[in-house]
Amino acid sequence: MWAIKGLSDNTLSAYRTDLTHLARYLASIGLWLENASQAALLDFIDWRTQQGIAKTSSARQLSSIRRYYRYLVAHQTINEDPSALLDTPKLGKHLPSTLTEQEVERLLAEPQCDDAIECRDAAMLELLYATGLRVSELVSLTLSMLSLRQGLVRVTGKGNKDRLVPLGEMAHQAIERYLQQARAELLKGQSSEVLFPSRRGQMMTRQTFWHRIKHYALRANISSELSPHTLRHAFATHLLNHGADLRVVQLLLGHSSLSTTQIYTHVAQLRLAKLHSEHHPRG
Repeated sequence: MWAIKGLSDNTLSAYRTDLTHLARYLASIGLWLENASQAALLDFIDWRTQQGIAKTSSARQLSSIRRYYRYLVAHQTINEDPSALLDTPKLGKHLPSTLTEQEVERLLAEPQCDDAIECRDAAMLELLYATGLRVSELVSLTLSMLSLRQGLVRVTGKGNKDRLVPLGEMAHQAIERYLQQARAELLKGQSSEVLFPSRRGQMMTRQTFWHRIKHYALRANISSELSPHTLRHAFATHLLNHGADLRVVQLLLGHSSLSTTQIYTHVAQLRLAKLHSEHHPRG
């Protein structure tokens, strides 16, 4: 799957975990992955549901199982796919958590560039909001993926697909300031291609940057619910609020399907309805 589908390490790790759970369950009832029946798979899914697994996790788990058994059938390890008739749990539309434009302004204003770490963070936050990158895409950027002259960043997203995203003036300025004032101090003489290195001069983890976001949100007195993708959601929602075309937002986010991007239209419509009710004289 890694070689053919180009799936990310995180996706592969999730699939591996799902199949490990299934293998252990089957072993407890005297079965193996290769001789599991449809009834055994249903019992496993029911057992996981009773453990309190979320519907989204259950759906991904079922996807893991189906991929695995389709692979076994394709390679003639088994004759019939026991997962073929299993129903995917119905998922409601989950509206992503986001920030208002005022909250984003407060968040972006928090890092102070008299400190090398905060100067780096300021550039990262500005870039995240300007481009809608996933946090995993942000921390894995290298110098060669950035073109300040053209005002573009080349991003390698899911499925190893590249896309070009414009930086915007504020992000451009923040990155230029960081490169001139802070990056060399962070590297302390080391050589690195990583655009935003950690204190040790290495690629930062997603978890580390997530903690940095929470740190600045706390300083900015932002009480809204945050997630690692909060600024990505804000980027998409605010673009749509200001009249951007949905397909343009899809390309910028790197979504393979427009249906994935459409969730943001619901967020934008809810926000517009709220603004109308608050500010229109007959709202």
